[in-house]
Amino acid sequence: MKDRIRNSMLMEKIITAEEAAELIKDGMTVATSGFTPSGYPKAVPMALAKRVREKNENIKINLITGATVGDELDGELSRAGIINKRLPYQTNKSIQESINRGDMEFVDQHLSHVAQNINYNFIEKIDIGIIEAVEITEEGYIIPSTSVGISPTIAQKAERIIVEINTSQPLELKGIHDIFTLENPPHRKPIPIIHCSDRIGTEYIPLDKNKIAGIVITDIIDNTRPLSPVKDIHKRMAEILMEFLEFEIKKDRIPKELLPLQSGVGSIANAVLAGFLDSKYENLQFYTEVVQDSIIDLIDRGKVCCASTTAITPSPEYLKRIYENISEYKKRIILRPQEVSNNPEVIRRLGVIAMNTAIEVDIYGNVNSSNVLGGNMMNGIGGSGDFARNAYISIFFTESTRKNGNISTIVPMVSHHDHTEHDVDIIITEQGIADLRGLSPKERALRIIENCTHPDYKPQIKEYFSLALKRKGGMHIPILLDKALSWHYRLDIYETMKE
Repeated sequence: MKDRIRNSMLMEKIITAEEAAELIKDGMTVATSGFTPSGYPKAVPMALAKRVREKNENIKINLITGATVGDELDGELSRAGIINKRLPYQTNKSIQESINRGDMEFVDQHLSHVAQNINYNFIEKIDIGIIEAVEITEEGYIIPSTSVGISPTIAQKAERIIVEINTSQPLELKGIHDIFTLENPPHRKPIPIIHCSDRIGTEYIPLDKNKIAGIVITDIIDNTRPLSPVKDIHKRMAEILMEFLEFEIKKDRIPKELLPLQSGVGSIANAVLAGFLDSKYENLQFYTEVVQDSIIDLIDRGKVCCASTTAITPSPEYLKRIYENISEYKKRIILRPQEVSNNPEVIRRLGVIAMNTAIEVDIYGNVNSSNVLGGNMMNGIGGSGDFARNAYISIFFTESTRKNGNISTIVPMVSHHDHTEHDVDIIITEQGIADLRGLSPKERALRIIENCTHPDYKPQIKEYFSLALKRKGGMHIPILLDKALSWHYRLDIYETMKE
């Protein structure tokens, strides 16, 4: 263990997960490492959930993470009824059910804002921080594992810190991180990233070792999720994207080497990125928030010069592949704090091409990426807003229908607005592409209906738009509220949409 805890005095602070869990009391705010199911604490949350169940204790905490985390944290604490409030993002089924039953408060937040709001004292004081690490240095500094997220802010702002040393995470991860912290206004300086590959910080998270309340040794691997196989309709979306990029190059709007790319989380995003594997593009740059399987494939194919991110979030198969060749992947991947990876200043400076997914899109270009039927929370806005609003080009992907064709994702009016028409440039479904740049609302509607809507739903949406023009034609955005709302609440699809 001396190669993991290099400060001999800190060896005295090794405790069990159960002892660490006893430090967490009712009413506390707990912040943890982790961004997607990557680099999050596992042993202590599981011990806390076990303690509450076995002792029948009534403990409620507020839980803050970088983004979603694994079931050992979100799932276990949710099912034990421990979480009072959760922020800023989640994908766990147990969490979703608790939120939508009203048993848990949820704060949906742009991911670039989380650390900033903690530093501004806009969010509750953090009583305990729990950070997964591969090593603690001689100085007591932390070498994080497969994600950075908000860990630097937790180390700075939490009253006490529990460190989970995870021996399943290879020591060779050391050197992949680039930890840079931002000062609060009026002392904030520019983030000096000019190219994706620029390293501007340290490989460790600074920490006052006197704040360490306990060190827990664990070997639980990241509970990463397998990605769905690439579907034909996703391949078609990727083909449409490649055609669009080629058109932009011919128009001299982007360089032939492309600009840095960002991609959201999930199977559609991963499948679209797979389209670059057999493309002509080389030396790809990524300035994004997650590295998924397709980016690993692209690195292996020699097509990536740099991937700047805050988390490595592969499938279990790909995680093993990364561990077996971590020294090579470190040459291409940089892990940064999410307030840097998602920072609007850097996104706009680099000219990032943002590619994110939508639950539904309306005919005027507004996007819903977080809620079903307006109020049933799925995952949250995540980092999509950070990139969409500040991107060089903002692209959203969605299948034109869901639930075996029972639901159209192109609707008269989205049931919840995450990304307004002002932040959306391109819509791509397997049906086609709608370039919305420079178009008025009525022009956007015509293009989205014609190019992106599934043929089974096109007559209905055309009928709605024609009626809206007839009744409200003088309006800047002709909307029939009663008919737009009733679209979402038709009895034959209501229950299907909730599932």
